[in-house]
Amino acid sequence: RRRGRTLSRDPLPLLQPSPFPIVLALQALGRSPSPALIQVLKSALRSPQSHLAQPFLLGQVLHPSDHLPEELSEAGEGQTEGVVMVTIAKSKKFRDNHGKVLLEGHRLIKDALQAGAVPQTLFFSTVGHLKLLPEAEIKRASLVKVKFEDVKTWSDLVTPQGLLGIFSKPDPAKMSYPAAQLANSLPLLLICDNIRDPGNLGTILRSAAGAGCEKVLLTKGCVDPWEPKVLRAGMGAHFRVPIIANLDWDSVPTNLPAGIQVCVADNNHPGRGAGSAPASPKAPVKSSPKAAPEHEEEEGAAIPELAVQHYYKDWARAPVAVVIGGETQGLSPGALGLAASTGGRRLLIPVVPGVDSLNSAIAAGIVLFEGRRQLLWRHKQEDGRQKLPVPG
Repeated sequence: RRRGRTLSRDPLPLLQPSPFPIVLALQALGRSPSPALIQVLKSALRSPQSHLAQPFLLGQVLHPSDHLPEELSEAGEGQTEGVVMVTIAKSKKFRDNHGKVLLEGHRLIKDALQAGAVPQTLFFSTVGHLKLLPEAEIKRASLVKVKFEDVKTWSDLVTPQGLLGIFSKPDPAKMSYPAAQLANSLPLLLICDNIRDPGNLGTILRSAAGAGCEKVLLTKGCVDPWEPKVLRAGMGAHFRVPIIANLDWDSVPTNLPAGIQVCVADNNHPGRGAGSAPASPKAPVKSSPKAAPEHEEEEGAAIPELAVQHYYKDWARAPVAVVIGGETQGLSPGALGLAASTGGRRLLIPVVPGVDSLNSAIAAGIVLFEGRRQLLWRHKQEDGRQKLPVPG
């Protein structure tokens, strides 16, 4: 309580660490340990080699009377008396089924709180970490003081900051994005198609926020945007631009504004060497991407033809969306079909002959900021009196 008074006159409730670290996991999930579970923990803690003797990893604990959820069906070695522990930060099914995400670090947690994300539990090593967060917001969470050594064990970072939080998974429709972000937003949307590398997706989201994208859509082939590695690479982008995930191609159009043109980004196309210029900006080009497993049934369908042009030519007319495909799977037939149905084009990023492909995050940054430049220029031409932000 003395620590709580350092923040305000009304002390914040602090939960002291349990002698059984895994009990904290239950507290974070709003559950109470049963007497039988306590006995199991006591027995497990006597064995230094036991899973349960180690600091917990923000997971769920089950005892024999519980029903085993599907996401916990693959238990590793070292189970004790039917108790199973799963790391919430690395389990997509757990995040999906329980609607919780794990955030780490002052900046990410502060961005989440300011955007209206709902905190459930905050774990901190010193009270000083809480002083960096908005007090009114953290009062809604359970505050648990833990040892920094434990935080180092739980964290995926090389140099942990000593602050982690479990939040309800944010709903884009209920978030309050920064005013500066909204003021500089443009009718530019991004569609991620089969982006499966967490670092790439996080970097792409960061570029989308920087380019002022109105919205980001992720197809079912993409990695979970709330995976810890995506969050780290995104650097707060999750709380600056709406992200709608897990969409199939039939539902993508319902998340796009009327009259939108959808273009696809590419740095090569069949029939020409990498880096060579198209013979004609309006020449139709057939695509033959390597289909991902979930799109194998579409391989038999006719591949739509798209006009091809260099990315720096005139193409961005509001509203416009850009599809970025994964480096391994490429663009799916659904992406090409949507682009063809909206009169979209293939945007060619020329590279030096012999270079197979660009990193998807690099390609996204190139095309998105070019789209931003073209939209700002066009707006300025249409209304010279309107004050528009100047790309810095």
